[in-house]
Amino acid sequence: MTALFHVRSDCRLCRSRRLERVLPLTSIPIATPNFRIVGASKEDRAYRDAVPLSLDQCQDCGLLQITTVGNAHTQFVNYVYTTSLSLGLAAHFQRYADDVTASVKPKAGALVVEIGSNDGTLLRNFQEKRLRVQGCDPAAAIAAHATSQGIPTIAQFFGTDVARQIRAGHGPAAVVLANNVIANIDDLDDLTNGVRSLLAEDGVFIFETQYGLDVIRHNLLDTVYHEHLSYFNVRPLTLYFGGRGMEVIDVLPVSTKGGSIRVTVQKIGGPRRVADAVAKFLALEVSEGAYGPQIYARLTGRIAAIRTDLHQAITAARTTGRPIGGYGVSVGTTTLLAQFGLQDQIDMLFDDDEGKESILSGPGYDLPVLKSASVMENNPAIIVIFAWRYADAILAKQQRWLDQGGRAAVPLPDMRIVERLSFQQM
Repeated sequence: MTALFHVRSDCRLCRSRRLERVLPLTSIPIATPNFRIVGASKEDRAYRDAVPLSLDQCQDCGLLQITTVGNAHTQFVNYVYTTSLSLGLAAHFQRYADDVTASVKPKAGALVVEIGSNDGTLLRNFQEKRLRVQGCDPAAAIAAHATSQGIPTIAQFFGTDVARQIRAGHGPAAVVLANNVIANIDDLDDLTNGVRSLLAEDGVFIFETQYGLDVIRHNLLDTVYHEHLSYFNVRPLTLYFGGRGMEVIDVLPVSTKGGSIRVTVQKIGGPRRVADAVAKFLALEVSEGAYGPQIYARLTGRIAAIRTDLHQAITAARTTGRPIGGYGVSVGTTTLLAQFGLQDQIDMLFDDDEGKESILSGPGYDLPVLKSASVMENNPAIIVIFAWRYADAILAKQQRWLDQGGRAAVPLPDMRIVERLSFQQM
C-alpha cells in the first residue's frame, strides 16, 4: 500500500536537524475537501487515520514547517479545488498581472510560466496582455480543462525535467510565477533548480505565499494542515535562495489568505536592485519575535482559550434541545474541528457550494453537509462559522434565523458571538 505520509527529521530549506516543536496540534486526516481520491471509500485510511500535525521551527535558518509530509500524489493529483471557488481571488489575480507587467515590463510575446497554475485564472490575465503563457499543474483533470480553455497546461509536478521541456519548446521565461504553491512542496531544491534553469538571465521568479509571521500573530489556525508544509518568513527565504545562485530582491505584503507576501527573486547578478522592503521585513521579524518561543506560547494560550469558549457556548446551546451546526466545508474546517475538539459536538454542516460532498468524514466522525438554504428548516441553536473570513456575508444571508433566536460563534482570530447581527466579544 502507498504510504500516506512520511516524517522528515531535517529542515526543508537548510537541512539542519535542529528542529524545535513550537506549536503542538491535534492530529487530522490527510484527506480534506480539497481533493477526492478516485475509487476510495470514506473508510480509506486517508480519511480515517489521524495523522500528526504540529509546527516545528528550524533553529538555524528559522523556517516554520510541518515535518509530517503527506503523499503528494494522493493530495495533488486528486485535487478538485479551483481558483474560481475563492471569493475575490480572480480580481486579485487581475490586479496581480497588472502589477507584474508594470514592474517587470516584459516585451510583447515574452514567456510567462506558472507553477501550480490550477484552472489558468492568473495566466489568462497575462495572455490578454499579448504574452505567451504556459501552465504546469499535476491535477490532471484541472490541467486538461485549462488547456481546453486556451491556457496550455502540463499535467505534471514542476521540477528540473519539466523546466527543461518548457525551455526546449518555448525558450527562456521572462517571468515564472507560483501562487500559494511553494508552501505545498517538500523538495524545494528540484523546483528552485528548475526555475533557475528556465529563467532568462534578466528574468524573475515571483511567488505569493502565506506569511509565517501573520499566521502566528493573527491566529490563522485554519491555514495549518498537511498540504501547507512551510510557513515562510523572509529571513529563511533570503538564506535559502542566496545559497542557490539566486537572491530575494523585493517583498510585498498582500491580503490574501489573511496575510501573505509576494516575493520577487532573480539570479545573483541580475539587473534589478534589492528593494528596501527586504531589509524592513527582516527587521520586522526580529522585532516581532518570530524566532523566539514567546510568540508561539502566546498563540498556544490563545487557541486553548477559544476552545474553552466554544465548548461553553455549545454546552449552553444544547439546553435548548436544538441541534448544533457548523458553516463552511473546507480544508480549514477539517483543521478547526480537531484543534477545537468539535468532532463530536457538531451535528451538521452547511455550505453555500451545492457541489460539496454530502458527508465530511474524518477520524471517528461523519458529518452531514447540507445546503445553506436549509438553515431555517434545521434551526440550530448555534452555528460555528468555520468560514470565519466570510462571517458577515454569511450571517447577512441568515438574518431570519438570527431573528428567531439563532446564535453564531465566529472562532477566529478570537472568539465572538453574533446575535441578530449585533456583535459581542466573548
